[in-house]
Amino acid sequence: MNKPSFVETAKRVLEIEQQALKELEQFINDNFVAACNLMLSCEGRVIVIGMGKSGHVGNKIAATLASTGTPSFFVHPGEASHGDLGMITSEDVVLMLSNSGETGEVVGIIPVIKRIGAKVISMTGNEQSTMAQLADIHLCIKVSQEACPLGLAPTASTTATLAMGDALAVALLEARGFTADDFALSHPGGSLGKKLLLTLNDIMHTDKDVPITLAGSSIKDALFEMSAKGLGMTAIVDQQGKLCGLFTDGDLRRVIEQKIDLHNDTIDSVMTICCTTAMPDMLAAEALNIMEKKRINGLIVIDINNHPIGALNTQDLLRAGVL
Repeated sequence: MNKPSFVETAKRVLEIEQQALKELEQFINDNFVAACNLMLSCEGRVIVIGMGKSGHVGNKIAATLASTGTPSFFVHPGEASHGDLGMITSEDVVLMLSNSGETGEVVGIIPVIKRIGAKVISMTGNEQSTMAQLADIHLCIKVSQEACPLGLAPTASTTATLAMGDALAVALLEARGFTADDFALSHPGGSLGKKLLLTLNDIMHTDKDVPITLAGSSIKDALFEMSAKGLGMTAIVDQQGKLCGLFTDGDLRRVIEQKIDLHNDTIDSVMTICCTTAMPDMLAAEALNIMEKKRINGLIVIDINNHPIGALNTQDLLRAGVL
């Protein structure tokens, strides 16, 4: 095949799958609402079951449900027949996937699941199938054609199944009032989790690593402190240890341009008095927004008594995965 042929085939596949999604809209009906209500009121877990390609899609649907506030996991129908049915309780809802609705491994365990007392939602492309008839609620995912020219490989039908699963997950997410903070709790290791959960207390430099210079000290002494701590700034404190100013690399450039005596002039004469500060419980993402808005590279973290207790710069945010 030449390059144009590959492109034409790809475009045809996308057109067929887009059409499949448009056709799916007609099945967002009372059955869909009933399925959402059943899953929403479920006191156990939503168990997703599927074989072959439906199983692969089912794994993803279960993962999406679980990460958006609906406790869920996937059970392979073959394993279910050999002990894994013990994972299912009467308080669970079982979501069963099969395009034909006649998959033997799935159909075969429905009587056992119903005997356990769990409710069954089937998702198939045939409203007259065995699975559709045995389920408490049926969701139709019928497509007019597969993208595969042979009409054999599941393509448009798996896209429709995945989309219906996403529709369920998002509908339930909104019904539960699931928030970004809730999402972050189930994704603490990802970049989103870090942005939504990480506070300055988790990443700031503390104790002896905080650059602090006493008011009245020379500019030279402040520069030594800045160099020693390597954060590009130093907090200026009074005799009680309270923050009274800040001196940064940017201030140093201005000082040099003004030809001020670094050895004899005091830091009080060149420090920034109204400096931006943060509290230790501030989210790191919020601190990043402040720094970007004010075009500053660092922040001094203070306690409720205005004592510097921490410091950080953009490199700290970068290392923490927030930037």
